Amino acid sequence: MILEMTRPVQGGLRQERKLEAVSNHLANADTAGFKRDIISFDKEFRAQMNTDLTQGPLEKTGNELDLALKDEGFFKIDTAAGIRYTRNGSFTLNSNGVLVDQVGNFVLGQGGAVVVDGTNLDINRSGEIRIDGTLADKLDIVTFENLTMLHKEGANNYVYKGDTRDEIQPLNVAVEQGAIEGSNVQVVEEMVSMIDHHRMYQIYQKMMLTFDEIDGKAINDVGKLQ
Repeated sequence: MILEMTRPVQGGLRQERKLEAVSNHLANADTAGFKRDIISFDKEFRAQMNTDLTQGPLEKTGNELDLALKDEGFFKIDTAAGIRYTRNGSFTLNSNGVLVDQVGNFVLGQGGAVVVDGTNLDINRSGEIRIDGTLADKLDIVTFENLTMLHKEGANNYVYKGDTRDEIQPLNVAVEQGAIEGSNVQVVEEMVSMIDHHRMYQIYQKMMLTFDEIDGKAINDVGKLQ
């Protein structure tokens, strides 16, 4: 029965991983710039995680520090661990007037950290930053030819596992000020998936219990014959 037991165990583990992913999606359904994951399994049943980079809906906020990317590309963030990339444009200013993300990491322009030393901030579609009508910098928005090299980190950031010199300028930069990109999670679809995965998990559980009972009976019957 070992082979028969292996199959439902593997199936149950696969459903468990899928349930974990769906739970994470639902928990981040309202997280700006969040991207859902797609799980697949190789021939050895090892989980392969890929990120669905589909555009999320744009949500108007009216806050001049909120920025959304309507097309390709990522904002560059300078963190203590190095350069990171994000689609979450929910930014603010620190006490020194530097544009930062919600945990205090610098948002990078092509001239370095973006310093807002005026009262009127205007960022156009191409990412040019004007302060009180004067061009001050341009947002450093980048992408990569091989997006599978981007891996999720905490705070809704991505780390690039290759050489950062692979950065390229997106062909289609479209920044919208006063808006943020919402999560690309479809709550109803995720709820349906959760129900399906849970049902399959229960089926595999029942299969394991059945095989366990058969093994138990076989052992007991053999013992009686002796």
